[in-house]
Amino acid sequence: MKNTKYILSLMAIFAVMMLAACGGGNDKNNSGSKEKPKADEAKSYTVEHAMGKTTLDKTPERVVILTNEGTEALLALGVKPVGAVKSWTGDPWYDHIKDDMKDAKVVGVESQVNVEAVAALKPDLIIGNKMRQEEIYEQLKAIAPTVFAETLRGDWKENFELYSKAVNKEEKGKEVLSDYDKRIEDLKGKLGDKLDMKVSMVRFMAGDVRIYHKDTFSGVILDELGFARPESQDVDDFAEKNVTKERIPAMDGDILFYFTYEEGDGKASQVEKQWIEDPLFKNLEVAKKGNVHKVSDTIWNTAGGVIAANLMLDDIEKFFAK
Repeated sequence: MKNTKYILSLMAIFAVMMLAACGGGNDKNNSGSKEKPKADEAKSYTVEHAMGKTTLDKTPERVVILTNEGTEALLALGVKPVGAVKSWTGDPWYDHIKDDMKDAKVVGVESQVNVEAVAALKPDLIIGNKMRQEEIYEQLKAIAPTVFAETLRGDWKENFELYSKAVNKEEKGKEVLSDYDKRIEDLKGKLGDKLDMKVSMVRFMAGDVRIYHKDTFSGVILDELGFARPESQDVDDFAEKNVTKERIPAMDGDILFYFTYEEGDGKASQVEKQWIEDPLFKNLEVAKKGNVHKVSDTIWNTAGGVIAANLMLDDIEKFFAK
């Protein structure tokens, strides 16, 4: 009998202990419990980039970005920078990103970064570009871990992949690129034999006129879609710069898109007018057929990022759906 009582007592004590343990483990408001950081936020990681290797102790929370296409990349990844270089046009941001950049601070322009303004923001990551800012890399590196892309021309996806690694959001980056690639494939199907049209691209600037080739932001996107290009433009380099009016025949094609980099003084618009109204230009077959279209310099060239890429696809769909 005594043994039975003893066993029952032990079972009762055990039951109480189990209940206490279960209750403590399920109490979300337990003052002694602390939420553990996500593994990817707490774990250190190393990023290889144009200037070497940079190790970050955890996912950065205060990022400063020093290129326009990089700003678009961060926004697409769900990261709002605390500081960024001013958009090439806009006050201070391009219209298509200004709402998302309301509280971000301006830290100069791509070609002239204000290092003191960067330091004042106390970033835990700085992202820049070797082509633009190699000379100040050591100064930036002394402020915070710094990652540099190699260049700004051509395929924006290469830099985008680097940025997603830098901010520890590779999976989100893959998702963004996958969505973009799907848009490309879907649009290819819609365009069909229109892809055989030779697309010509021209840019007007104050003091410079350029015929754009394939190693450009819009050139890469046209190539991804599979568009044909006029023979003189179907080359893997940047552009023919400072062209004279004798080169107007090289602008011909089945369809011509032009964009003008206007800085607010009207000079680039004057250059555009002079060329578009020139008899040589009006004599182009593409002009005679009424297939010359002005598009946004910001979207087709200057912004250079994933958001602009998607907006350019919107334009392509609109023009060729007619």
